[in-house]
Amino acid sequence: MLYFRGCTAREKDSNIENATKYILDKAGIDYHTIDNEECCGSILLRSGFYDGAIEQMKRTYNDIKDEDLILTSCAGCYKTLNDDYKEILGYDLNVIHISQLLYRLIDEGRIEVNDNFKNLKVTYHDPCHLGRASKVYDEPREVIEKYSSLVEMENNRENALCCGSGGGVKSAFPEISANISKNRIKQAEDTECDLIVTACPFCKLNLGSNSENLKVIDLSEFVAKALKKEDM
Repeated sequence: MLYFRGCTAREKDSNIENATKYILDKAGIDYHTIDNEECCGSILLRSGFYDGAIEQMKRTYNDIKDEDLILTSCAGCYKTLNDDYKEILGYDLNVIHISQLLYRLIDEGRIEVNDNFKNLKVTYHDPCHLGRASKVYDEPREVIEKYSSLVEMENNRENALCCGSGGGVKSAFPEISANISKNRIKQAEDTECDLIVTACPFCKLNLGSNSENLKVIDLSEFVAKALKKEDM
């Protein structure tokens, strides 16, 4: 299996990469990474640089085309590799998101379920690319509920609010991005949760940078901490 880390987890938040690798090792999964991994093309595609995105997607495809299974940490990478490569270029890849893999590993008994976070109230933020775009709603929630209590925000699943980071908004319109993120944080605070968990590095970074009182972590970090029996 190829672990396709994605630009954000690879370059900006190594905690997600390290947590994912810890879980894969714990489950005894044979995997590898690409030393010179390139971008999947998602950011170019969502920002309107279509020709550049196509060129990037073709380059990346040449590096991953022979992989039997590709694991992604990033919701944007998942959507791009799983859907856009096929719809735009006709490239059919076998892709799984970390939330789907975690659900499978727990179901098969390959990683431990414990009560380390049994008293923790967690709310889950649906990434746009994983939720509305890919219809992956249940697996991350099932994983969270194996270790803690899940409380939902007012807008969730297909009605979830964006974190404000995608589509180039954070780079081009940082104030708008921050306001969108703060609206989402307010919804999380209204649940009286102890922690926000998401399943996208973009969402984690943008929500986390605009949250004063609530910690925001990736689903992979949440499970890794549970397995290590660490405090949150």
